[in-house]
Amino acid sequence: MTAPSSAPAPGRGGRWIRQWDPEDETFWQQTGERIAKRNLLFSVLSEHIGFSVWTMWSVLVLFMGPEYGLTPADKFLLTSMVTLVGAVVRVPYTFAVAVFGGRNWTVISAGLLLIPTISAFVVMEPGTSFSTFLLVGLLAGVGGGNFASSMTNINAFFPLRKKGWALGLNAGGGNIGVPVIQLVALAIIGASGGPRVLLGIYIPLILLAAAMAAVKMDNLENVRNDTGAAKDAARDGHTWIMSFLYIGTFGSFIGYSFAFGQVLTNQFGRTPLQAAYVTFIGPLLGSLIRPIGGRLADRYGGARITLYNYVAMAVATSVLIAASMRESLALFTVAFVVLFVLTGLGNGSTFKMIPGIFQAKAQAKGLTGEAAASYGRRLSGASMGLIGAVGALGGVGINLAFRQSFLSYGSGTGAFVAFLAYYAVCFAVTWAVYLRRTAARGEAGTAAEETPQLTYAEV
Repeated sequence: MTAPSSAPAPGRGGRWIRQWDPEDETFWQQTGERIAKRNLLFSVLSEHIGFSVWTMWSVLVLFMGPEYGLTPADKFLLTSMVTLVGAVVRVPYTFAVAVFGGRNWTVISAGLLLIPTISAFVVMEPGTSFSTFLLVGLLAGVGGGNFASSMTNINAFFPLRKKGWALGLNAGGGNIGVPVIQLVALAIIGASGGPRVLLGIYIPLILLAAAMAAVKMDNLENVRNDTGAAKDAARDGHTWIMSFLYIGTFGSFIGYSFAFGQVLTNQFGRTPLQAAYVTFIGPLLGSLIRPIGGRLADRYGGARITLYNYVAMAVATSVLIAASMRESLALFTVAFVVLFVLTGLGNGSTFKMIPGIFQAKAQAKGLTGEAAASYGRRLSGASMGLIGAVGALGGVGINLAFRQSFLSYGSGTGAFVAFLAYYAVCFAVTWAVYLRRTAARGEAGTAAEETPQLTYAEV
């Protein structure tokens, strides 16, 4: 087996690997696994910083007391718009990997994080207009795009049997950027520091992430910018079904990450310091468990894990509604943390489903071996950006739902009722599309010998 060539491709700068076949067991054991894991490590670092920058306004609003002149509705609107930009930029970020190369784009996207961080450092003071805060907050959305490019890049490095673990670890390591920036903020608030201290800490970390990506990562020559794949993915119904399900998992994770502290301060009268003591726990546990969700999906099937996870999310949300109506802070906090954990578990299982679905479709077309793997990589890589973008829009919906609930009822109870209904629909869709038909075919016996059949229960 020939080792991958890392020489620059003709006419293209940087570290380019021309031959990459992770499905070949000999290649994977001899050279592929070591290179893939190295790229995964530094992809996680960059994505981690990106998540911190994207969600930094969930922390900055806690610093913004009455002297800033912002209402709770203003703050929910601000965080909603930051989430929106982070969702939208995921689409071009997905295809940037094929245009520039995974390593090259990681360097560029990490460097872009300096723009929102330095801008926030400049304007973060009382007297700044809400429109200025909103404009600078929108810039932070570029941090949300790092997830899409990172997942697309890492998806190409690993074989199908390892994708659940690898994608879960990549995304989980990135997601941890949310609780980390909240923990740093807690330390700064406790030390009576200001928001500029927080921003000043992240500027050198951004430079470090860009430098390490430049030195340690690689580009894959066989990852091409395939507009046909994007069109095929957009036309495939499973892309949009999985987008709908991902709204329920990742949309919940990122939306709650932005909103948790604000709900505690506005509904339960917690001070910013008191809120900061608990807001990091949910995102932290939700991030740590994401790889476990991927691992469970590798073993038992992503559809099954996702189905059961939505049941648990509905139960946790029901407890939240009861705690909100009874104004029980302790029960509310515990239930919210549990819900965070479940969103992380579901994030891992839903994203594992994506390559499995397209691999199953390849087999149904009669493809085998490298042809099936290539088909699966092509469409799953293209669909991940779309699914990630639509899923992140769920975070926008959550913050807008909280904003409306507080305007209408003075609490978040109305929003939680809406979320409960959404999880119930996600459960029904998962069962109907990915499990019911499989069970029905099993009962039907051997009626499907003549044409290849799709089986999604194991994806």
